[in-house]
Amino acid sequence: MGGCAGSRRRLLDSEGEETTPEPLPPLLDRRGALWRNMMGFWLLGLCNNFSYVVMLSAAHDILSHQRASGNQSHVDPDPPPTPHNSSSRFDCNSVSTAAVLLADILPTLVIKLLAPLGLHLLPYSPRVLVSGVCAAGSFILVAFSHSVGTSLCGVVLASISSGLGEVTFLALTAFYPRAVISWWSSGTGGAGLLGALSYLGLTQAGLSPQHTLLSMLGIPALLLASYFFLLTSPEPQDPGGEEEAETSARQPLIGSGVPESKPDSSSSLSLQERWTVFKGLLRYIVPLVLVYFAEYFINQGLFELLFFRNTSLSHAQQYRWYQMLYQAGVFVSRSSLHCCRIRFTWVLALLQCLNLAFLLVDVWLSFLPSIYLVFLIILYEGLLGGAAYVNTFHNIALKTSDEHREFAMAAACISDTLGISLSGLLALPLHDFLCHLS
Repeated sequence: MGGCAGSRRRLLDSEGEETTPEPLPPLLDRRGALWRNMMGFWLLGLCNNFSYVVMLSAAHDILSHQRASGNQSHVDPDPPPTPHNSSSRFDCNSVSTAAVLLADILPTLVIKLLAPLGLHLLPYSPRVLVSGVCAAGSFILVAFSHSVGTSLCGVVLASISSGLGEVTFLALTAFYPRAVISWWSSGTGGAGLLGALSYLGLTQAGLSPQHTLLSMLGIPALLLASYFFLLTSPEPQDPGGEEEAETSARQPLIGSGVPESKPDSSSSLSLQERWTVFKGLLRYIVPLVLVYFAEYFINQGLFELLFFRNTSLSHAQQYRWYQMLYQAGVFVSRSSLHCCRIRFTWVLALLQCLNLAFLLVDVWLSFLPSIYLVFLIILYEGLLGGAAYVNTFHNIALKTSDEHREFAMAAACISDTLGISLSGLLALPLHDFLCHLS
């Protein structure tokens, strides 16, 4: 390998003069750089969405005031919830878990709406630093909070971290091989599964919600380390194939100059060009909005109301299991791009809306006899949602030109956030209506 790496090919130029081109990077180095970038984006996806997922998993605990104002290290991880209506068959909290969803998503929505207008002008490194600091702050603030209001402020920090990170890292994929998109997507799915599973497992093991959240402070540090030390310096390149993308071995981001001024940056696009590109993205954006509207209406509007009294699981435990199974489905489908690619994502939107209608009827009529049937439906729901996400961004990467790809990836981020925000706004009045009615 060393002899091949050091050899030079002898060629003739147009005038017949013998030339000696630069040596090609060793294949091993190119492969190593590719694997570092793919693993780097997987870890970035994992770390970026972790705090967001944990806050949703902790939503029932936050609204049940499970962190007492006294010595929190002795708080029972599963005390009975504070009822909204003691006669309600749903055992409702005084506020819907959709309130946590809105605190966890509205700041992200604002960031993603502003991103196409000017966020791209900010360097990548400061954005990543802000994202990491906000993630750490969210864990600390919610862990030491003595009130729902303060906890929701911590949830807002998690939302800022996740939203800023998603816009930043998806835009950054435009300068790497197309393979990193599926690895990023798989990482975000892993965040859902590991975030929900770790919160469920640690609280089930008897750890207080406060100590559970504090134990997760290593995640923001891992995000910063993955970006600055694992990723290699990005370059504009054609993502038409993984082999073509392996153009050269690169150096780690730290000290090598993050692409703050990029040759093919979306900053050179005019407003008219941006609008034209955005209109072309609507065929991808609309189905993803519908998918996320339906699934998060289920997750934060119906999960709390799908309460089974004839099981050994408490209400809080049932909610955590719902979240964990949903995230398991998301992880599997977001990691499935190499096995299954879906061109028409509107089919997934239709199936997810049917899921919503079915579970809404069950909340009203309570016809499902077992919680295990709900478990299966929720796992299926997660599979649909994850498949819609990864295939949407993969299709966008395939169909957009080099000069538009960075802007397109960042702009399409609005899809899931818009759908989630709309679902949260509608889930709040639905919660109050059903809890007062039953």
